[in-house]
Amino acid sequence: MGNAAGDKRAFLFLQGPHGPFFHRLGRMLRMTGAAVWRVGFNAGDRAFWFHPSSFIAYTGAPEDWPARFEELVAEKRITDIVLYGDTREIHASAVARARDLGLTVHVFEEGYMRPYWVTYERDGSNGHSRLMGMSVEEMQAALQLSDMEAPLPPGHWGDTRQHVFYGALYHWFVMFRNGAYKQFRAHRELPVTLEFLLYLKRLVLMPVHALERTAATFRIRHGGYPYHLCLLQLEHDASFLEHSPFKRMVEFLELVVEGFARGAPGHHHLVFKAHPLENGRTDIRRELKRLARKYGVKGRVHYVRGGKLAPLLNDARTAVTVNSTAGQQVLWRGIPLRVFGRAVYAKPEFVSMQPLPEFFEAPQRPDNRAYKDYRRYLLETSQVPGGYYSSRGRRQLLRLVVDMMLSPDDPYDGFASGTAAPRQQLRLVT
Repeated sequence: MGNAAGDKRAFLFLQGPHGPFFHRLGRMLRMTGAAVWRVGFNAGDRAFWFHPSSFIAYTGAPEDWPARFEELVAEKRITDIVLYGDTREIHASAVARARDLGLTVHVFEEGYMRPYWVTYERDGSNGHSRLMGMSVEEMQAALQLSDMEAPLPPGHWGDTRQHVFYGALYHWFVMFRNGAYKQFRAHRELPVTLEFLLYLKRLVLMPVHALERTAATFRIRHGGYPYHLCLLQLEHDASFLEHSPFKRMVEFLELVVEGFARGAPGHHHLVFKAHPLENGRTDIRRELKRLARKYGVKGRVHYVRGGKLAPLLNDARTAVTVNSTAGQQVLWRGIPLRVFGRAVYAKPEFVSMQPLPEFFEAPQRPDNRAYKDYRRYLLETSQVPGGYYSSRGRRQLLRLVVDMMLSPDDPYDGFASGTAAPRQQLRLVT
């Protein structure tokens, strides 16, 4: 389903990224003639939607949401639903029913090539993405239609501080202004109060963490030893929980430390790099000290809190992750990579499937030519220049994504058929 013009479309927005991006997107869709509605499940959703007449508060019980969703589709004559992430319960149930009803499902996510691009797909993302079933050969065949070089990243969209700020503000509204949504149940297991306090703590301690991170990175880069890099994710991240064999971060930490102890040469070290938004719900540093003692590698295991990846990655011998999108940066540099979860980039041409001790001892290198074709394919299709959290990133994102949403073809079919919006003009943004 789908029309090139917006005047026959009715979009129902569900939950989006923290901040005003979904509001700006809805406003631009209205300019095309489309009808736009937003369902809010808590006061945080309401706070970032500045068009009261189109806001629909859902105050019912979670188990009643699927029936209410169908009612809204019928009442508002909905043709499209828009959401951020497809695994939280309210979204997963809506997506399943929308498919049965023949609706177009627009899924936004953090970029597979973050932080300079975001992901826009139809029907599902990450482990539910169409990319999961595509071979590199199919992508290479589609690329024969284009002679465009892979676009370069821009200088800067924004920074982590804006992301953390909007996250803290969102949880503040849920904590103190949520009286009308008494049956709201967060999709994460932590109480909202603790979630807010963790965001606030991270925001306040950013300068301290920056100094600590700089010192740790300096020691590693000037240590003179070969090292392997483990890229950590947030324990509550949907990709970690829904598309991997782990339910707790400590399970993954132990697997990696044990594999390193069994396989890596005695003069090698292991560096764990935390996610930039890691908020301390799990004491990773303490767990790593315990595991290093347990497996006899004390003094060879290091922890770096957040920050940019490149300074550590440039000298790494290998990298290990569950399914972090940071794996793309590893492959771009031609560094051997081992993953343990479902990921859109986990193709046999790029990712090693060796047992972990063997990988640390003698890793297999990725096919860098094949990876560059894969990367170029993503940047021609589902990766959209821009960002959710800075005003500049939002402006850039809206320049292209509305036309992609109005297209009858999803990003992959549009590229294959030659109807995708051209991206040459987006090659470098300053």
